[in-house]
Amino acid sequence: MTEATLNKLKILAEAAKYDVSCSSSGTVRRGRKDDGVGNTVGGVGICHSFADDGRCISLLKVMLTNVCMYDCAYCINRRSNDVPRATLSVSELVELTMEFYRRNYIEGLFLSSGVVRNPDYTMERLVKVAQDLRTVHRFNGYIHLKSIPGASRELVNRAGLYADRMSVNIEIPNECSLKYLAPEKDFKSVYEPMGFIRQGVLENKEDRRKFRSAPRFVPAGQSTQMIVGASPEHDRDILRLSSAFYSMPTMRRVYYSGYVPVNTYDARLPVLKQPPLIRENRLYQADWLMRFYNFTADEIVDDAHPDLELDIDPKLSWALRHPEFFPVDVNRADYESILRIPGVGVKSATLIVNARRFRRLNSEHLRKIGVVMKRARYFITCGELEAPCVADVSPDYVRRSLTAATGKERDNNPLQLTIDFGS
Repeated sequence: MTEATLNKLKILAEAAKYDVSCSSSGTVRRGRKDDGVGNTVGGVGICHSFADDGRCISLLKVMLTNVCMYDCAYCINRRSNDVPRATLSVSELVELTMEFYRRNYIEGLFLSSGVVRNPDYTMERLVKVAQDLRTVHRFNGYIHLKSIPGASRELVNRAGLYADRMSVNIEIPNECSLKYLAPEKDFKSVYEPMGFIRQGVLENKEDRRKFRSAPRFVPAGQSTQMIVGASPEHDRDILRLSSAFYSMPTMRRVYYSGYVPVNTYDARLPVLKQPPLIRENRLYQADWLMRFYNFTADEIVDDAHPDLELDIDPKLSWALRHPEFFPVDVNRADYESILRIPGVGVKSATLIVNARRFRRLNSEHLRKIGVVMKRARYFITCGELEAPCVADVSPDYVRRSLTAATGKERDNNPLQLTIDFGS
């Protein structure tokens, strides 16, 4: 690697760090001893994510170029910013990926880019990188490509033959806010490539039913990202849009990125001292409830409660707003009802349903199963349990009890770092 290429890589890797939609799942691309380099087996997460067995798996996360024709208010790479610019050629990026893989630094590639000249010109270069890796170097590792908004159907279809996952970032959850912060963008340019990917995946499934040798098209589906805090939308608006995305058969993940105030001079942006990380975390928790706990967006947030509570998680918040649903008898209730108990996860709910076939469960059994009893005890009944139920006392009492316990644990935790900034 030359010094010039290394300098480019530093600039473009730094520019790419604001895109968080870079995990993978649901893809299997096995390596072959006689032909090919690398493999992606088991659909594990990539880009410093953790596999089920605890392994940390990483990828080269880089932009092809941070030169961009757009002037989006929230983006560090907007054309009006005076930042170092760099561009990697297709051959440079292919060589970097292969050399990093051979040295066991990475297991895949996450590639995005600023928009140069026009969307099709940029998308064609991204496709060329993936094509050369697959066909020239026989690379079987994970490849995640960002589809450029406004790119043509032909280029998106070509990209889908080489990428494991593709994503198109919607960025701002409301079109009026998007037009205000990024006047050159609109929802149509985002939704069109999403539709191309969705149609390509569905058509490919039909082709593979008829011909097993048909090449796979975006086997890990697609994802998108929304910036949280750069515009005035409520969590209700964000989660409703996420719910609509999840109704698409090919959408695997919606990522939420707390707005990082990189362009503080722009009066259109809110004045923030730091990214809204707690809000971002609550949105991920709510997203988890929609994906795995059978909650709808309108159950988590509604017109009366348009924003998620920051001091408690969304599941507990829902439970405190619906005391009439409790107590839940863990020895009789169905699986869906058990899932709604605070302190009970998907794995714990499955174990409860299976274990109660052989004996009546008590609180000690639930604790061994993995139920967080300090939280669940206010919402369940299981024989000898003596804790007051939320239906018998006020939800405010339960809230105070749980938030006080959380605060006490945090204060007593020797691993909790406390920084004194002085007066």
